[in-house]
Amino acid sequence: MGMRAALGAFALAAAAVMPVMAQAQTVTIVREVDSDRYDPHRSTARGASEVLFMMADTLVSLDFDMKTIKPGLAESWTASPDGLTYVFNLRKDVKFCDGKAMKADDVVYSMKRWINPETKSPVRWRAGKVADITAKDDYTVEYKLKEPFSELLYQLTQTFAVVIDKDNVEKLGADFGVKGFNGTGPFCWVDWQPRNEMRLKRHDAYTWGPPISENRGPASVQEIVWKIVPEENTRLAAVMTGQSQVTQYIPYSGFRTLRNNPATKVIESREAFWTYFIGFKIDKAEVNDETLRRAIVMAVDQAAIAKNLYFGEVEPAYSYISQQALDWNKGLDPELIKTNLAEANKLLDQAGFAKGADGFRQRNGKKIEPVLYTFTGSTWQKLAEAVQGDLRKIGVDVKVQLFDATVAWGKLATQEFDMFGMSYPYISAGDALNLYFRSANTPTPNRMNWKDATTDQLLDKGMAALKDEERAAAYGEVLAQVHKAAVWIPLYHEPMKIGYSSKLAPFKAHNIYGCGLYKGLDIKFLK
Repeated sequence: MGMRAALGAFALAAAAVMPVMAQAQTVTIVREVDSDRYDPHRSTARGASEVLFMMADTLVSLDFDMKTIKPGLAESWTASPDGLTYVFNLRKDVKFCDGKAMKADDVVYSMKRWINPETKSPVRWRAGKVADITAKDDYTVEYKLKEPFSELLYQLTQTFAVVIDKDNVEKLGADFGVKGFNGTGPFCWVDWQPRNEMRLKRHDAYTWGPPISENRGPASVQEIVWKIVPEENTRLAAVMTGQSQVTQYIPYSGFRTLRNNPATKVIESREAFWTYFIGFKIDKAEVNDETLRRAIVMAVDQAAIAKNLYFGEVEPAYSYISQQALDWNKGLDPELIKTNLAEANKLLDQAGFAKGADGFRQRNGKKIEPVLYTFTGSTWQKLAEAVQGDLRKIGVDVKVQLFDATVAWGKLATQEFDMFGMSYPYISAGDALNLYFRSANTPTPNRMNWKDATTDQLLDKGMAALKDEERAAAYGEVLAQVHKAAVWIPLYHEPMKIGYSSKLAPFKAHNIYGCGLYKGLDIKFLK
């Protein structure tokens, strides 16, 4: 779709949903894909976290430097010298959107639902190995671990650890996070139309925002509308024409346009990391050969992708995490698999993957044509097509299947595919590796079916380490293992960049879980 058509398309769509924009009390945020649901314990989608950060709060918060822990719902906390017991002292002025006071029992319920096996949370490991969580009184929570967890406070800043309302969860049942959500955040649930929009209203009683926000509450705008706009030029047009006020889903071809347009601005932050990759389900017949996977990784031209698809706005990735991330194993640098078509073809020839008359390789008479599952939307469609084209140069015929985000997460929890496209945020090696490479995390988020006892032991060692060097050494060994096994095709590392209307006051971009707008407290119109 061209820019002129995009302008018209968005104007027509916006007219139907934004009749009160002239009052400057509504901020519309356009994004590429929706979430499957807004249950903090059951969704790992960035789309869910973007909204959940605005509707709910966590015990502690993370500063913009992505390193410093600050107060949240807990105004203070202590940790025992052995790292096994944390005591959180709660604020006494917090209320849910329905007006009910938040107390320690609400925190305990939320945390225990998170770690309850019946919840089937794919990120329960982020809570650490919990011995018990108890309310010592109405405003004191004791969090006891079976063994130290070096990243506990960081994990408690994530949306998986938000405080939710037991009555609301029980009333809605399976529709919790689908038809409603009662949180303590600066905005409250109004309505969700999947694959279209999520509408939030200001929580007028909110005054307990994290200290990193200039505005502690209430929010400066009355309403926020998260609108799904899959087509990238339409998103760009929306911001340029003022139909949307902000987006971090900017087509890379549009950054120069936004920077040169007096009606728009771009804010950037490189304080955290977001990496795009394609993973292999390593026990599937199509990709269970390490030599085949290694050749496939070699065939992908990350530098060309960064230049041609993303106009040099991203960094080509040859590692699974950025080399600037905490606990990166520097010894891996010379071992990373780099683009080399000639070597990839040589490896496959030597391993007996013969080319047929059609130019595609076969094994035991069967064509090598792995199935790749990923998301609809311009980002993954273009990425998948680029990788598909690169792999055809070595005779591998990848079959791409794209799914809307509302169903993709379910599809990606199955065993139906051979490869999958994914992107993820992290602050450290441990944050990334514990998520994706624990045996217990199959079938999701360990969609590779990587099950290795040594890996699990090293991850446990890193989590429980009380010394930085011990943690880094353990995680470094895991990185070496999974890189050598060619479990992923790393594609690119993406910095945080947000485009916004010049009618908005300048604000900082946060990087927590890739949710640049965080709680939305500092979003406001210029007077």
